[in-house]
Amino acid sequence: MAILSRQTDPAACSDTARVPALRIDAAELHDSVLDPVLSSMTLLNEIAGRHPEAVSFAAGRPYEGFYDTRQLAGYLNTFETYLREERGLKDEDVTRTFFQYGRTKGVIHELIARHLENDEGLQVDPESVLVTTGCQEAMVLVMRALCRDPRDVILTSFPSYVGFLGAARLVGMPVRGVREGEAGIDADDLVVQIRRARREGLRPRACYVVPDFANPSGATMTRAGRQHLLDVARQEDILLVEDNPYSMFRLGGSRLPTLRALDREGRVVYLGSFAKTAFAGARIGYVIADQPVVDGAGGTTRFVDELAKLKSMLTLNTSTVAQAVIGGFLLENGCSAERASVREAAVYRANLGHVLRGLAERFGEGKQNGTVTWNTPIGGMFTVVTVPFQADETMLEYSARHFGVLWTPMRHFYAGTGGLNQLRLSYSVLSREQIETGLDRLAALVADRN
Repeated sequence: MAILSRQTDPAACSDTARVPALRIDAAELHDSVLDPVLSSMTLLNEIAGRHPEAVSFAAGRPYEGFYDTRQLAGYLNTFETYLREERGLKDEDVTRTFFQYGRTKGVIHELIARHLENDEGLQVDPESVLVTTGCQEAMVLVMRALCRDPRDVILTSFPSYVGFLGAARLVGMPVRGVREGEAGIDADDLVVQIRRARREGLRPRACYVVPDFANPSGATMTRAGRQHLLDVARQEDILLVEDNPYSMFRLGGSRLPTLRALDREGRVVYLGSFAKTAFAGARIGYVIADQPVVDGAGGTTRFVDELAKLKSMLTLNTSTVAQAVIGGFLLENGCSAERASVREAAVYRANLGHVLRGLAERFGEGKQNGTVTWNTPIGGMFTVVTVPFQADETMLEYSARHFGVLWTPMRHFYAGTGGLNQLRLSYSVLSREQIETGLDRLAALVADRN
């Protein structure tokens, strides 16, 4: 079957271009191109674009109220000073760092290691850090390395971050779902799913997990739950891929240790990002992967170095200018992303309170109906509402057109297998007034559907 077919209709050719156009047969492209998981964000953006006046609980973007473009030049200057004074680079080397192709593993690895020590209590060898083009690239690299053949699968809780599901689809690594509760992934069900996969002749390689305020559910694992998960990983001999974008945005109390901080066996590959603590436009993420890799000849490297080989053929290196901006951001905040994001964290805490109170006022016991329920996260950017109707794209379009409110259908986070009567509310970029207006409109939608 030909991938390209000729368009022979003369009417399809312009007067200035007489060469017949070629068409690509969609059936001959990779299956992921037509996968609903990969098109979900595009569809949501299209609906939002058609209804710009709607209050949007859909986008999980970081708060924008403190951005100042004048800071960018300052960050660059701070990083340049660091290169000259602390790293001892000569003028030509400083210039090369900014303008030339860069080191594949990155140029701010030492600053990331300082940040992890300051904010997470992690002792990380800077050479175990690979700086990536957003955390999304880190996911792709890890799964590409672990997916050797069709028997290899990765597990995650359902619902799960749609970006992870899409990345798995891109590399052709099947995802097996694990039950999730208010305390995050169910480690006992993980054992069940691992053993079921093995009985089917599959090889479970790893489990992707967001322990703190997961996207989309907002679930958070207890300390005991984290230790239990590590015990399961050891017992079943799998890796844990820990993603930690939200832990600094806790409603109250002290933060729990990461899985990586509790890990004593090298079971955890750690993913990080500055999208929420600095700004998403830089597209700077990273992966910590110091697990030893032994080849057949007895040689030993580290997993991070194998990932760097893959990155060198994917993006070559992460933008050195973007790294320099984030490097300056870290340096100006004592290499503490937590210190740098204090104002944003306060916004998220306040907005979460507004949303939970607003839901209770509109849908609490005796209000409208008893069929609307929601979870109560203790931090992060998201909450999930269960409604008495199917919350799909058709209903989202109806909600936007007739009631002026946007949300995200939860079915996207189940790869289409669940969440049909649930919607995700993201409150990270909204003012209190927008939250109140949006919840009023959501209540009107629910009343209309009853």
